[in-house]
Amino acid sequence: MRVLGIETSCDETAASVVENGTKVLSNVIASQIDLHKKTGGVVPEVAAREHILKIIPVIKETLEQGGCEWKDIDGIAAVPGPGLISALLTGTLTASTLALVKEKPLIPVHHILGHIYGNWCGREKEKFEFPILILTVSGGHNDLILMKNHGEFELIGQSRDDAAGEAFDKVAKLLGLGYPGGPAIQKAALEGNKNAFDFPKAKLGSNSNGNSEIFDYSFSGLKTAVLYAVQEKYGKDYLPEKLNRKFVCDTAASFQKTVVDTLIDRLENAADKYNPKEIHIAGGVSANLALREEAKTRLVKFNVPIKYPVDISYCTDNAAMIASCGYFLFNKDPNKYKNWQNIQPSADFTF
Repeated sequence: MRVLGIETSCDETAASVVENGTKVLSNVIASQIDLHKKTGGVVPEVAAREHILKIIPVIKETLEQGGCEWKDIDGIAAVPGPGLISALLTGTLTASTLALVKEKPLIPVHHILGHIYGNWCGREKEKFEFPILILTVSGGHNDLILMKNHGEFELIGQSRDDAAGEAFDKVAKLLGLGYPGGPAIQKAALEGNKNAFDFPKAKLGSNSNGNSEIFDYSFSGLKTAVLYAVQEKYGKDYLPEKLNRKFVCDTAASFQKTVVDTLIDRLENAADKYNPKEIHIAGGVSANLALREEAKTRLVKFNVPIKYPVDISYCTDNAAMIASCGYFLFNKDPNKYKNWQNIQPSADFTF
């Protein structure tokens, strides 16, 4: 089964054709990074206009690269959310229209669940064992998910405020390192001392159910601590471009260490409780090398496979992960997608 995936949740216009959930035939991404560098972050209206311009050419290109005609496509998967509503509209409307006109099953794929399937892309020869403990960590969300089978997900932890990816972007801006923040922080951290600053890790109390086993995340306090460290040395009216390079690199390294430690702390605690057969890390921040190294070091004791996307393009927003997820959801319950229904965009994080 070949599924065409479409992804426009933020600032990447993407389309992909994936066969049987793992074999990626094409994966086309029209990035807007250079455009949003000018403002140091994504402007929703600007992103939405770019999606409108790029969506049809991107779909045509991915069909050509995949060696496919419309008769070869067995279903269309697209993201209803969460994401920027103005950006999501382009993808959902395009997918809904194409599915109706071409008479293809239409499969809505939650963006966070899509990131999970970034680990299936390109792994057609590998076997997966459930349950799988998954950390999805990106710009808009951090989630700890226990995946019991395809279509069976239990959310056990999530962001209470800022996600790690957002914190990377904001701290990079504070330090004058540019956008996107993740790669910029990682590069600067290579020159810095990760023990130069003792930044705080959030200590969360019990959740709304009174459960003291907390697997949630919070990075707003860390982001503020970095700001105070900069202001303490350079004053409240400092200019990022005037910061000393050593100070910037030490701050970046210490910040990155704190984020990585926090992410792995929760993941390690959850693995202790749930005894997964595999541990996965997915999402944009899964490309971070320090995170991968810390995971290898601290999670090796569980003696289970630790997997990340096989290619960086499957870490950040892409359509291959959407097509992959769409395939497995369809095969779980084909009748659910038998009758065409328009996909409505939503900012809801619930899945």
